[in-house]
Amino acid sequence: MKAEAQPTDATVSTPQPAGGPLRWDIIELLFFAYRDFVGDADHVLEEFGFGRAHHRVMHFVTRYPGLKVADLLDVLRITKQSLGRVLKQLLDEGYIVQKAGDNDRRQRLLFATPKGEALVVKLAGLQTARITRALEAISPEGADAVRQFLLGMVDHTDPDKVLEEILRSGRTTAKDAR
Repeated sequence: MKAEAQPTDATVSTPQPAGGPLRWDIIELLFFAYRDFVGDADHVLEEFGFGRAHHRVMHFVTRYPGLKVADLLDVLRITKQSLGRVLKQLLDEGYIVQKAGDNDRRQRLLFATPKGEALVVKLAGLQTARITRALEAISPEGADAVRQFLLGMVDHTDPDKVLEEILRSGRTTAKDAR
C-alpha cells in the first residue's frame, strides 16, 4: 500500500517572510482553483488542437478588438516567437484576422472572427459557470471581496495597456455592456 503524501510544516526550516507566516492554505487553493478553472476550457481546446496559449490570445483579441500585436505581447508576457506560432495557427484556421493600422500601416491589429468569438464565448461560459457556482456560496459583499482580492494580486506597478484600461474603467471592458 502506497503511503499518502503529507504536507510538511516548512515553517520549521524556512525563514518567515517579513509579512508574517507563509500562506500555504491560500497558495495551494490558488493552484487547485487555477487548475480546475483552466481545465474546463482545456478539454474543449484539445478538440481543436489548441492549448492554453491559444485560449489566452483568443480571449484578449476577442475582448479588445483591434488589439495591437505589440500590446498583446505585453499582456501575455511571452516571446514574439511563441506568440507568432500561436497567431499563425489562429490566423490560418480562421479564428482571428490581422489588419494594418489606419494611421500606421506597420501596426498589426488583431480581430476575432465570428468563429473565434463563438469559441471564446463557449470557453467563457464554462468558466463563468464555475465562477457562478463558487460565488453562490457567498454573499454579494463576499463576491466584492473576492474581486478586490484578485485585483490586489495583480502587479499594478507594471501594468500593460489592457490592465490599465481595466483598472481605469472599473469594469472589465466595453464589451461587458453587450
